[in-house]
Amino acid sequence: MKAAIKIESLSKTFRSRGGNEVEAVSRLDLTVESGQVFGFLGSNGAGKTTTLKMACGLVMPTTGTVRLNGYDVGRQRGQAMRQIGAVLEGTRNVYWRMNAWQNLLYFGRIKGVSSSKLLKARAERLLRELDLWERRKDPVGEYSRGMQQKVAIAAALIADPPIVLLDEPTLGLDVQASRTVQEWVVQLAKERGKTVVLTTHQLDMAENLCDRVAIMSRGQLLAHRPTGELLDLFRREFYKLRLRGAVAAEKAGAFPGFTASQENGHTVLSGEVGDDLSVFELVERARLADMDLISVTPAEPNLEEIFVELIERAEEAVGQDGSLERGAGHRSDGVKSRG
Repeated sequence: MKAAIKIESLSKTFRSRGGNEVEAVSRLDLTVESGQVFGFLGSNGAGKTTTLKMACGLVMPTTGTVRLNGYDVGRQRGQAMRQIGAVLEGTRNVYWRMNAWQNLLYFGRIKGVSSSKLLKARAERLLRELDLWERRKDPVGEYSRGMQQKVAIAAALIADPPIVLLDEPTLGLDVQASRTVQEWVVQLAKERGKTVVLTTHQLDMAENLCDRVAIMSRGQLLAHRPTGELLDLFRREFYKLRLRGAVAAEKAGAFPGFTASQENGHTVLSGEVGDDLSVFELVERARLADMDLISVTPAEPNLEEIFVELIERAEEAVGQDGSLERGAGHRSDGVKSRG
C-alpha cells in the first residue's frame, strides 16, 4: 500500500532551562499506510505530540525527514501541508469570538478552497455530521468543550485533506460526544479513504478503532504492528477464577502470581497459567482451600495490558543516563522484549 506518512531517522533535541539537552524524539523510523486508522500511543512525554508537530511543520526536526504522500515537509512545505489537517491537543485550533460557520469559511479559504460554493457545501456537511448545524451562528466561545472540539475537527477537515492528525480528540468530551467523534473517525477511514493518525490515553478506544498501533517511550519506538497481531503476540494462558463472596488473603495466597479483585460482591483471581500449572490444578487448589468456585474462564489480553508491559520493559532498559538504551531487548518482530 502507498505510504501516507513516511518518517525516517527523525530526531528532535530541546535545550532545557538548565541548559541540558533533552532528546524528545530519537531516530524514529515509522510508516503509516494510506486509509488506516493509526494509533500513536505512549505515556506523557513519550514524544508523540512532538512527532506530530514535526509532521505539521510546527517544529523543525534536529535530524531526519517527514514525507506526507511523498512530499517532504522540510523542502516541499506548501505541497506537504495541503496533504494534512490536524487538531493538536493543548492548542487553540479555532477562533472563539467567531461562530462555527465563520470559522469553517475562514479556515477553508486560508487552506486554499477557492470555490465559495464548494466551501459552503463542505461546511454545511461537516456541521450537520457533527450535530452543530443548529448552533452554527453562536460564538464558539459559548460552546461546551465537546462542541469546541468538534468545530476544531471540522476546521481541520474543511479543505478535505487526505491525512488527518487527531491528538487526544475525545479529551474532555462527554460520553455521547466522544462516541460521535469515534464513529466519525471510522467513517473517515473506511468510507472516505482518509488516513487518520490518532493519539489517545483511552487505550480501549484505540483497540476498537485502530488498524495498527505504534507505542513510544522516551522518544523511541517500542512496538509498531497491526493491532490484532500485537494482541496475538501477547496472548498467553491467562485465566480468571470467579469465587463466591469475599476471599480471605491467606486463601488467595494459594494462587501465587494471581491478583485479586472484587466484582459484584464476588472475588476474581486473575493470573497466568505457566508450564508448571494446569487449569485442573487451579480448580483443585480452590477445592482444597474450601473456596466456592463459580467459574474458570480464559482471559484475552487487551491493549492496555500490553501497553503497560511494554512501558515497564522500557523502564527496565533505561540506562544510567536516564535514556532508553538503543537496541535494549529489541526483538526482530518489532516489539522490545525482556533481556
